[in-house]
Amino acid sequence: MTLHLTDDDARRLDGGDGPAVRLAMRVVVRLAEALGAEELLDISAAHVDSCLYHGRASLDFAERLAADGATVVVPTTLNASSLDLLHPDLYRGDPEEGLLARRLMDAYVGMGCRPTWTCAPYQLEERPAFGEQIAWAESNAIAFANSVLGARTDRYGDFVDICAAVTGRAPAAGLHLDENRRATIVFRLGELTPELYTSSLLPQVLGTLVGSVVGNRVPVIDGVPDPPGEDWLKALGSAAASAGSVGMFHVVGATPEAPTLEVALGGRQPDEVVVVRPDDLRRTRDLLTTAVGSDLATVSLGTPHYSVAEIGRFVEALAGRNVHPAVDVYISTGRGVLDEVEDRGWAEGLRSAGVTIVTDTCTYVTPILRETSRPAMTDSAKWAYYAPGNLGVDVVLASTQECVESAVAGKVVLDDAIWTEGHFDG
Repeated sequence: MTLHLTDDDARRLDGGDGPAVRLAMRVVVRLAEALGAEELLDISAAHVDSCLYHGRASLDFAERLAADGATVVVPTTLNASSLDLLHPDLYRGDPEEGLLARRLMDAYVGMGCRPTWTCAPYQLEERPAFGEQIAWAESNAIAFANSVLGARTDRYGDFVDICAAVTGRAPAAGLHLDENRRATIVFRLGELTPELYTSSLLPQVLGTLVGSVVGNRVPVIDGVPDPPGEDWLKALGSAAASAGSVGMFHVVGATPEAPTLEVALGGRQPDEVVVVRPDDLRRTRDLLTTAVGSDLATVSLGTPHYSVAEIGRFVEALAGRNVHPAVDVYISTGRGVLDEVEDRGWAEGLRSAGVTIVTDTCTYVTPILRETSRPAMTDSAKWAYYAPGNLGVDVVLASTQECVESAVAGKVVLDDAIWTEGHFDG
């Protein structure tokens, strides 16, 4: 296919709008050619993941754009970074690397991006509408935007995200297009216990199972008895995007492009149907659990960043108790959520109970954990997927309730009864 550029595109590519736009346009055009796109399309918003420091290349590219006068032309939010600017004393990394990470953050703010510093931009007050064309990076945010909001973004990574924001253009390819958004594989829930259906662990292990099977295909989940809320869908998409390359999923009766199974499939027969049983989900949990025994040093929650409702559920589960003095408990969240939590009086209570609140970053990418030689516990499949490799820590994946009880007890506490083959026909 031949990529057709508009006159405005050609002007940008030729340097008519300055060297920064020319560089950004070159990246967008090369990507479009690689994807076989016939044209570019306008975007109305962007979310940039490149602000997370991964080495000098990320800083050099951002500072090159900034030095050439780059300015974003659409509203652009910034992903979680490598530093918690509100709680700088939490950083345990190399001081020099911390300075470079701060320079990277400053470069993106200087280009006009909003200093939101969250991996959950869909929890901000302003978020994309159904059908809106955007360019979002960060795997869980991409899955949520496409699946839950019904906005349209392909899977964008570092450098492409800021280039789309600077040019306002993206390839007309992938999940931007109708034909690539229909499901081709069905996951049907079999007989699960009622307790497993209501456990916060279900979307985590189900999403991981889905991601490990589908790769970059679009799946649809059928058989969820009650329409799940946004936090459930966030967990599912985050896990699926970590274990696979899932940029979009459907849940029948819950996501906007799947009012029925037939609509989600685009009126066609699926290529494959997978029946999900309790043993499948338990095996998935076990694959994400690298620690053995009851020893526990850390509980890390909020990957992706916890919502107000998720923090509220944690507060309710904690029920006025304190965490065990031998266990460090971290909850990561966005600044906007923290403001609301502060207003509700929860933040002070959490800190008094021994909980550390983290903003602007995440504990699996930034050296924050005080202890990594002993096991950590999490309710996030994404954290469990990445933390062993990133931090060298052994992990126990569990429900939020199990994490709370373990934090209070000072040791791993699990409820294995939920995995028993049940008689509830999902």
